[in-house]
Amino acid sequence: MKRVFRVAFWSLAVPCVSLGLSFASASLSGEAVANRPWHAAARHSAGIAPDPERMAGTAIVQVYAAPTYGWRGLFAQHPWIIFKRAGQTAFTRYDVIGWRAGNHIQRNYALPDGLWYGKRPTLLVDHRGDVVEAMIDRVEAAIKSYPFANVYRAYPGPNSNTFLAHIGREVPELGLDLPANAIGKDYRPIGDPAGRSPTGRGVQFSILGLLGASVGLEEGVEINVLGLNFGLDLNRPALRLPFIGRIGMNDATISNPDQGTPEVSGSNARKLQSFP
Repeated sequence: MKRVFRVAFWSLAVPCVSLGLSFASASLSGEAVANRPWHAAARHSAGIAPDPERMAGTAIVQVYAAPTYGWRGLFAQHPWIIFKRAGQTAFTRYDVIGWRAGNHIQRNYALPDGLWYGKRPTLLVDHRGDVVEAMIDRVEAAIKSYPFANVYRAYPGPNSNTFLAHIGREVPELGLDLPANAIGKDYRPIGDPAGRSPTGRGVQFSILGLLGASVGLEEGVEINVLGLNFGLDLNRPALRLPFIGRIGMNDATISNPDQGTPEVSGSNARKLQSFP
């Protein structure tokens, strides 16, 4: 009986503590839970993306994620991808937007690194250099092959996180590791419950993103229960938790701006493994 009680206690305590940390983080960062109306929320540049005109000769691909609008930002993230080829002087951005009718994949819906309705984005991936040209080819192919372009469900998916997870599976050289609070990243249809994890470098079993597990070099070990993810990342040591996403070392993937070869930049990046 005591064992059952302990299991029940920790099953409730961990999500509650994680939710509290998420609320505290939003408060400390100045991102109030009660936001202004969505149409009046700030959407200006966060000043993170490089100037595409100054770096016209460099191919670049980046992935960002920001808390979703309003109180939902305590629970979930909205991600997007931007890229430009060498010679181009502007980024192209792709998101999945739930409130758009028809095809939910949107091109250049907002600024490349714009605030997501008042919420500042976090850089998850930054690759630059000659090898990025081939990477962009594969990203564009993955966007075209996304199987849920005309379907959107905020919970448990498919949604914007499902879209980026699809790109991560198809282009593993991105090194994209979506945070644990990217609800929808683990969505898989009933007829396809097993396969590559969202990083493209692990394995996953998931029933509609509501129950499953992932194991891989990038994400470590992660268990999904009703869309709440719990896990441990050993690559860049951290706890993977619902609501807050991650507690531990930063997990951004950054490659060399000049040669496109792996490098580590302080605590803000981890070494990108080689791919065949």
